[in-house]
Amino acid sequence: QVQLVESGGGSVQPGGSLRLSCAASGSIFTINSMGWYRQAPGKQRELVATVTREFGVTKYEDSVKGRFTISRDNAKTTVYLQMNSLKPEDTAVYYCNMQSFSAIDYWGQGTQVTVSS
Repeated sequence: QVQLVESGGGSVQPGGSLRLSCAASGSIFTINSMGWYRQAPGKQRELVATVTREFGVTKYEDSVKGRFTISRDNAKTTVYLQMNSLKPEDTAVYYCNMQSFSAIDYWGQGTQVTVSS
């Protein structure tokens, strides 16, 4: 089992920045990928960005490329999402996700990000 605890999020004006963190504990050695998803009201949950735990290979959803950066710490137990140039359409609940080598998904509790003037 893997437990995830998210922090960060909040409310910012358009063009602002926020940083999300997600710390993992438990059977971390089983984790293959680490990432972030988001779900806006009335919409399906969508992938934002992922990073492989071992080699740090990243992938981004097209609308966040060049604005968001996903990274992990040296211990490979915490994943971050640096969000710059935020837009109102980035408003959503953001969920940390970690997936094991056997395709088991673990989810954080979710954190609200609101971008509004």
